Amino acid sequence: MDLSDLYSEKILDLAANAVQPARLIAPDASARKVSRVCGSVIEVDLAVRDGVIVDYGHDISACALGQTSAAVVAREIVGTPVEEVRALRAQMHAMLKENGAPPAGKWSDLKYLEPVREYRPRHTSTLLVFDAMVEALDKIESVESVRAAG
Repeated sequence: MDLSDLYSEKILDLAANAVQPARLIAPDASARKVSRVCGSVIEVDLAVRDGVIVDYGHDISACALGQTSAAVVAREIVGTPVEEVRALRAQMHAMLKENGAPPAGKWSDLKYLEPVREYRPRHTSTLLVFDAMVEALDKIESVESVRAAG
């Protein structure tokens, strides 16, 4: 398989037709992730109420793989329970690094990223959005635990 095989028509279509959500004015937390390998960058904003993502925004400068991951997330994330987001990140890491199964259900378009498994240098850009969301969720939980202890 050649590197250009990664960029299937479906990946290019998902990346090219992605809705670009605006950054949130008052997010509960934000996180920025950078791939040192390729320079891809994403900043995500999350708003969470009662353990569910109620708003999402991002700013991305990434290759088609990172854009595809972010496009699927932007399309599906609102209304998703926080624990499902954490499980999705774990499943994406397992899909790429441990030959795990791709996500199903509303996340099934992420299966088109399965060939990235063979190209370790592309793992980071593909996973940026998931890692950034979990970092933002960790920040929210940290603030909530300080409030609860206070």
